[in-house]
Amino acid sequence: MTLGNRIEALFHSQLREWELLRNNNAGLKAVICKALDFGNFRLQVQCNPARIRSSAAKIDEKSIQQRPCFLCAANRPAEQQGIDYEPDYTILLNPYPIFPCHLTIVCRQHTDQRIEGRIRDMLSLAKDLPDYMILYNGPHAGASAPDHFHFQAGNKALFPIESDLRTFAGRRTVKETAQGCVYSVDEYLRKTLVFRSDSLEWTAVEFESLLQRLRLFQPDEAEPMINLLASFTDGYWHLFVFPRRQHRPSQYYEEGVKQFLFSPGAVDFGGILIFPRREDFEKITPELTEAMFIQLTFTDLMWNQLLNEYI
Repeated sequence: MTLGNRIEALFHSQLREWELLRNNNAGLKAVICKALDFGNFRLQVQCNPARIRSSAAKIDEKSIQQRPCFLCAANRPAEQQGIDYEPDYTILLNPYPIFPCHLTIVCRQHTDQRIEGRIRDMLSLAKDLPDYMILYNGPHAGASAPDHFHFQAGNKALFPIESDLRTFAGRRTVKETAQGCVYSVDEYLRKTLVFRSDSLEWTAVEFESLLQRLRLFQPDEAEPMINLLASFTDGYWHLFVFPRRQHRPSQYYEEGVKQFLFSPGAVDFGGILIFPRREDFEKITPELTEAMFIQLTFTDLMWNQLLNEYI
């Protein structure tokens, strides 16, 4: 039985046995969606009230210390079952899903959210789960549990980026070798670096080189602000890298009608914008979306410096 088959069996058994998961998955049928058109691409927008826990999560050190870690086995609901995945992960169903069979892949040890030394695990997951997009949120870039290492995963067919960047006309090659290539997409609202290779090791080494260069831009951060998505299709890995310069846009901290409760992570950068509040969903426009992403991503100057450093 493949890992994907085991996850499907787990999903159905958890739906039968776990009321919270069953109710929230049923609630996905009532989620309201629409699309925003940006000419060369479109973003999907989802109004999902259950995601308020993540969007409004307090991730400051004091708040984290005052709450039990909800990803540790001792604190998880009794009904939540999982599948062990080597070297040291457990695959769980997310009880507050964005899409059906939304996975949270947690480290069995309580250790900080840091991608360094774990990119090979992410790429291995992508190969072992070829129907899924594997997601990583940095500790200050969308992770609601920055104190416990984890990935997430969802059906990759749902992510606009999976098809967008295969044919996107605005991409340019940054690096190319016999083992793979790296290209940048500058006009995608979210400045993106894409690694494409049939070699896991080449992809991992190239990413680790990029990560070290990103540290130069945020030397005071334990890890550069970053979101990652990884998939495996037709024998090739695709690793999508989104360097960040800000956790949340200024509109998040506004009051009254000016506030937008938008706290994006890898799902949003992959093309699915999540708004837990109906009023934000109804008011969002392409212009406002662009204004918020401009705050979150690298400036043109930073981007060109990064590419020059990386090359």
